[in-house]
Amino acid sequence: MPQARYKPLVDRLAEDIRSGRLPPGTRLPTHRQLAAREGLALVTATRVYAELEAMGLVSGEQGRGTFVKETALYAGQSIDLHSAAADMVDLSFNYPSLPGQAELLRAALRQLAGSGDLEALLRYQPHAGRLHDRAMVARHLLRRGLSVPAEQVLLVDGAQHGIAVTLMALLRPGDVVAVDALTYPGFRLIAQTQHLELAPIPAMTMAAGAGPDLETLEKLCQQRSVRAIYTMPTMNNPLGWVMDLPRRKALVAIARKHGLIIIEDGAYAFLAEDPPPPLAMLAPECTVYISGFSKNIAAGLRVGFAAAPLPWVSKMERVIRATIWNTPGVMTALVSSWIDDGTVVRLEGEKRQDARARQQLAAEVLGPLPRVGHPGSYFVWLPLAEEVRADRVAVALMREQVSVSTAQPFATSAHVPHAIRLALGSVAPEALRLALTKVRQAIEAHTDR
Repeated sequence: MPQARYKPLVDRLAEDIRSGRLPPGTRLPTHRQLAAREGLALVTATRVYAELEAMGLVSGEQGRGTFVKETALYAGQSIDLHSAAADMVDLSFNYPSLPGQAELLRAALRQLAGSGDLEALLRYQPHAGRLHDRAMVARHLLRRGLSVPAEQVLLVDGAQHGIAVTLMALLRPGDVVAVDALTYPGFRLIAQTQHLELAPIPAMTMAAGAGPDLETLEKLCQQRSVRAIYTMPTMNNPLGWVMDLPRRKALVAIARKHGLIIIEDGAYAFLAEDPPPPLAMLAPECTVYISGFSKNIAAGLRVGFAAAPLPWVSKMERVIRATIWNTPGVMTALVSSWIDDGTVVRLEGEKRQDARARQQLAAEVLGPLPRVGHPGSYFVWLPLAEEVRADRVAVALMREQVSVSTAQPFATSAHVPHAIRLALGSVAPEALRLALTKVRQAIEAHTDR
């Protein structure tokens, strides 16, 4: 098959970018300028840039033009997979841990080893989990303001698996899912794998009431056949907002009017003090509430849960069987015992204090830099000035042995803002202070330019 005439131009530009002849941040000619310079049709010039963008070499920014991207980023900083070198200070991913948790685990394992039920934990468990463990999770949910019977709780292999189970059980390829324009990257990845169409909803400003723009959601539902909405109403990741009760009720009203499934992600909800009730409490008939124990206890405990309307439980149970059969009995029993003896409540309280202390540290060190976040969250969003490119800041920090995330993994719309997202919960306070100082210096240095 003969090669398309524009392909050599794609190859030439790609080589210029990879060799450094076109350095990161270079503004490329407009589509019309490229077409005129190379003797191409405008549509062909657009195709050239589209292929370069698909290769990860350029980014098109509405109203600004097409720019050469920084290609030296680690995967966790530029796409949906987390990866940071061992000697990096990791501000790209949260796995909060408190001093003494290892000893807590050691004691719990000794206690579990002496229990009479140990042999049963080595066998296959019911697909949705043992009823005793499901009841313990229902008790845990009651502290979050969600009253649900144990029969409607399904145990899964972490919150990420809970999302996958929900999408596989309740949605079909091609379904339209409304989602925040900036949202949890793991949801994006699962949705793409399931061939779902994501319809981004912009966020309202804090002054106007935090949360997705419900007018945009209503218009979207009038224009498209929207099947579901995915949202994090309590401690949104990455922006940290907590949706107030009137907005929650308004979202529920839209969902009921248009027959939407609400997928509520509560992974960081434990960090909010006295939040409004979950959406699943306001609309129990159409909401799946998903969370886990990776953030409030430890990342290595891959135990999560989904609370769903009873008619959906059997569908989700079949997906659990098809994907993992059941959650590991030993880990589930361990979490169940920590719910029972109050360990989970204690750890959540201590982590709320820890997150607030880290936010105060970030405010002190970052100083005048614009910040978006919640005073009790484990992350900070740093919008950058118009002339500052996030990928260049991320690479400068990488050279200083600090790993951060750009907005790229969180963006569900074509417009990707230039911003840096900092995860504050994964390093010791003194190391965090030094890393935050480097972040401020890097942003200021690029702003001065």
